[in-house]
Amino acid sequence: MNYRPWVRGVLAGPLSFICSWLLMAGAALYLPGGRAGVDNMVFPVVLFPVVWSLLFLYTLLDRRLIRAYAVVLALGLIHAVLIAQQLGVAT
Repeated sequence: MNYRPWVRGVLAGPLSFICSWLLMAGAALYLPGGRAGVDNMVFPVVLFPVVWSLLFLYTLLDRRLIRAYAVVLALGLIHAVLIAQQLGVAT
Protein backbone atom coordinates (compact mmCIF):
# COMPACT_ATOMS: atom_id res chain seq x y z
CA MET A 1 0.00 0.00 0.00
CA ASN A 2 1.27 3.46 -0.90
CA TYR A 3 1.21 5.76 2.14
CA ARG A 4 2.75 8.75 0.38
CA PRO A 5 -0.57 10.51 -0.42
CA TRP A 6 -1.70 10.11 3.19
CA VAL A 7 1.57 11.44 4.56
CA ARG A 8 1.41 14.44 2.22
CA GLY A 9 -2.24 14.98 3.13
CA VAL A 10 -1.44 15.08 6.83
CA LEU A 11 1.35 17.56 6.12
CA ALA A 12 -0.76 19.78 3.87
CA GLY A 13 -3.83 19.68 6.09
CA PRO A 14 -3.46 19.65 9.87
CA LEU A 15 0.28 20.28 10.14
CA SER A 16 0.14 23.31 7.82
CA PHE A 17 -2.81 24.67 9.78
CA ILE A 18 -1.02 24.23 13.11
CA CYS A 19 2.15 25.80 11.73
CA SER A 20 0.15 28.74 10.37
CA TRP A 21 -1.46 29.21 13.75
CA LEU A 22 1.96 29.23 15.42
CA LEU A 23 3.22 31.72 12.83
CA MET A 24 0.25 33.97 13.53
CA ALA A 25 0.78 33.81 17.29
CA GLY A 26 4.55 34.29 17.01
CA ALA A 27 4.34 37.15 14.51
CA ALA A 28 2.67 39.32 17.14
CA LEU A 29 5.97 39.24 19.03
CA TYR A 30 8.25 40.60 16.31
CA LEU A 31 6.00 42.89 14.29
CA PRO A 32 6.07 46.58 15.27
CA GLY A 33 3.10 47.94 17.18
CA GLY A 34 2.29 50.93 14.98
CA ARG A 35 0.72 54.19 16.16
CA ALA A 36 -2.25 52.66 17.94
CA GLY A 37 -0.18 49.76 19.29
CA VAL A 38 -2.36 47.07 17.74
CA ASP A 39 -0.78 46.52 14.32
CA ASN A 40 1.33 43.67 15.65
CA MET A 41 -1.88 41.85 16.61
CA VAL A 42 -4.07 42.77 13.62
CA PHE A 43 -1.66 41.97 10.78
CA PRO A 44 -1.07 38.32 11.74
CA VAL A 45 -4.81 37.69 12.09
CA VAL A 46 -5.58 39.31 8.73
CA LEU A 47 -2.70 37.52 6.99
CA PHE A 48 -3.46 34.11 8.54
CA PRO A 49 -5.43 32.83 5.49
CA VAL A 50 -2.61 33.90 3.17
CA VAL A 51 0.05 32.19 5.28
CA TRP A 52 -2.03 29.01 5.57
CA SER A 53 -2.74 28.88 1.83
CA LEU A 54 0.94 29.43 0.98
CA LEU A 55 2.03 26.64 3.33
CA PHE A 56 -0.75 24.38 2.05
CA LEU A 57 0.21 24.88 -1.58
CA TYR A 58 3.93 24.60 -0.85
CA THR A 59 3.50 21.26 0.91
CA LEU A 60 1.38 19.93 -1.93
CA LEU A 61 3.67 21.09 -4.73
CA ASP A 62 7.11 20.37 -3.29
CA ARG A 63 8.58 17.28 -4.95
CA ARG A 64 10.66 16.32 -1.92
CA LEU A 65 8.39 15.32 0.94
CA ILE A 66 11.21 15.34 3.50
CA ARG A 67 12.12 18.94 2.64
CA ALA A 68 8.48 20.03 2.95
CA TYR A 69 8.25 18.42 6.39
CA ALA A 70 11.54 20.06 7.39
CA VAL A 71 10.36 23.52 6.33
CA VAL A 72 7.02 23.25 8.10
CA LEU A 73 8.53 21.80 11.27
CA ALA A 74 11.34 24.38 11.34
CA LEU A 75 8.88 27.27 10.98
CA GLY A 76 6.66 25.79 13.66
CA LEU A 77 9.50 25.12 16.08
CA ILE A 78 11.04 28.58 15.67
CA HIS A 79 7.75 30.28 16.41
CA ALA A 80 6.96 27.89 19.27
CA VAL A 81 10.28 28.83 20.88
CA LEU A 82 9.50 32.54 20.41
CA ILE A 83 6.13 32.09 22.10
CA ALA A 84 7.64 30.02 24.92
CA GLN A 85 10.30 32.66 25.56
CA GLN A 86 7.68 35.39 25.68
CA LEU A 87 5.62 33.40 28.18
CA GLY A 88 8.70 32.71 30.27
CA VAL A 89 8.63 28.94 29.78
CA ALA A 90 12.00 28.72 28.01
CA THR A 91 14.98 30.82 28.98
